[in-house]
Amino acid sequence: MKIAFLGPQASFTQLAASQIFPEEELIPQSSILDCFNAVMNNEVDKAVVPLENSIEGTVSMTLDYLYNFDVFIETELVMPIAHHLMVHPENSVFEKIISHPQALAQTYHFRHENYPGIPSQDFNSTAASAKLVSENPNEKWAAVANRSAAKLYGLKIIHENIQDFEQNHTKFVVLSKSKEILELPLQKTSEKTSLIITLPEDHAGGLHQVLSVFAWRKMNLSKIESRTLKTGLGNYFFFINVASEWHPVLSQNAIDELIALKANVKFLGHYNEYLFVE
Repeated sequence: MKIAFLGPQASFTQLAASQIFPEEELIPQSSILDCFNAVMNNEVDKAVVPLENSIEGTVSMTLDYLYNFDVFIETELVMPIAHHLMVHPENSVFEKIISHPQALAQTYHFRHENYPGIPSQDFNSTAASAKLVSENPNEKWAAVANRSAAKLYGLKIIHENIQDFEQNHTKFVVLSKSKEILELPLQKTSEKTSLIITLPEDHAGGLHQVLSVFAWRKMNLSKIESRTLKTGLGNYFFFINVASEWHPVLSQNAIDELIALKANVKFLGHYNEYLFVE
């Protein structure tokens, strides 16, 4: 089985993918969009991408592509995240810090306090930024990445654990074109159902009607987030997580009522959440 992941080698996503699929062929992709396209084009069987970070929130690109692509979530893995600042061993002086936007955001206070005059630059992934620093020893660059990336690309860590909050975790999801529930031999922490809901029209009480569908059934919403549809100001879709086991009558009736209210409902899957084991 072929599994796409946000690469390159030694990215956080690869660490997650390796734990979920220790025996499968892992194929790095240069962007989250490439991961989705690889699944849609049948180049791979599944893909692993980041969905949410405990500090910076949802990865907006992943959420947008979940809306735009016909894929399902099979499982979710929660992994602790530790960021390190690293340089090429031949060049410890740097004038720019590069990394994935989420990693830069998660280390903002450290960088602001310790290197206030050093600019940062977004890059496709933390591991890709480490690889770039490794391949360009003459450039005065530093990267924010994990320890595996430093080891793989021969970089020197000059500051460890620079994330602004100790409890820094990222949720990674497995995507495919089927509605399977992927069972893992790891610590299961919860079950959830993910939906994307678009309101039928912009009218007073529209969102209240949608939320009432879950409220009177006593279905707990562990997450609700709005994202712009990019079709004009005030147009949104809503990403919702329902925290509980799937009930064949209650859960399906809730979806049927949403459809009866003329809401557009996209079922992303019912799946388990697991905890990364180091």
